[in-house]
Amino acid sequence: MESFDRLSAGAAPLMRINIDTDQIIPTRFLLRTTTAGLGEALFADWRLLADGTPNPEFILNRAPWSEARIMLADSNFGCGSSREEAPRALRQAGFRAVIAPSFGEIFFGNCFRNGLLPVRLDADALKLIVTQVEASDGRAQVCVDLVAERVTAPGGETFAFSTPALLRQMLLEGLDEIDLTLGLAQRIEAFREADARRRPWAYARKAGR
Repeated sequence: MESFDRLSAGAAPLMRINIDTDQIIPTRFLLRTTTAGLGEALFADWRLLADGTPNPEFILNRAPWSEARIMLADSNFGCGSSREEAPRALRQAGFRAVIAPSFGEIFFGNCFRNGLLPVRLDADALKLIVTQVEASDGRAQVCVDLVAERVTAPGGETFAFSTPALLRQMLLEGLDEIDLTLGLAQRIEAFREADARRRPWAYARKAGR
């Protein structure tokens, strides 16, 4: 899994409420036999016109927004179904962080497991960042620091955020749950040995097995 600690990059505002996972990655793209190419299908119903050509009005089709690595979104981003392809599509499209007032809970957890940092930020703080980014025509940079749990706006204002301790550790170290468990192998084995001395019957093998 990819790690994340600190990023300063361009940010693209997509300020719509209740952007659900089917809008992030439409259902028809889930029929692929592999997850490769999900980034190309990101926001396909908004990004493409009926004839399949890029919609020039959609923000992610316009430079410099097309190079953004941080997304700014409105409340309840990633609601709807639990499809893990949604954060994968965002990551494949180059995004490393999404800043919004709130997220769909399952989407929020899936982000950490796919190298994408979801940042819950107060709506007023987010509005200030969006205003500054838009005033720069997309050239200003936003800094997201997971180590310090702080977002720095283009104008220098800083805003604190919090993340669940275990998910934060996973993303900082680039580990998934299996990696974390394997890291406890010695402690697990020590427990098993001590427990076997206390309860040997629980570890006895039945005849023929």
